[in-house]
Amino acid sequence: MIVRKLRIFSQNVRKNSLILNTILETQNHFDIILIQEPPWSEIQKIPCSSNCDGEPLVGTCHHPNWTSFARLSPSTDDSPRVIIYINIRLSSLRFLLRKDIFDHRDVCLI
Repeated sequence: MIVRKLRIFSQNVRKNSLILNTILETQNHFDIILIQEPPWSEIQKIPCSSNCDGEPLVGTCHHPNWTSFARLSPSTDDSPRVIIYINIRLSSLRFLLRKDIFDHRDVCLI
């Protein structure tokens, strides 16, 4: 696959999932979306044998047209400050999150 130009969109969504869902739904003509301050909250409860209420599944917005990359911290209260979404049209390029080069919660290197 030859990419002649990449279209990149960057937005601070201020932890608003409605704005992020709208961007993922409507901005399909972009190749890469860079999000600052993504929403990060409990999505649902996962069944667990040690807890009758279940364990919380924490994450952000997902869309079938986008692959997301975010630095996840071992601490549960330290949510990512940036997320990168790559359009699935570019999936043959095989992007990788490179925490081994630079690992910081404010930077996402692919």
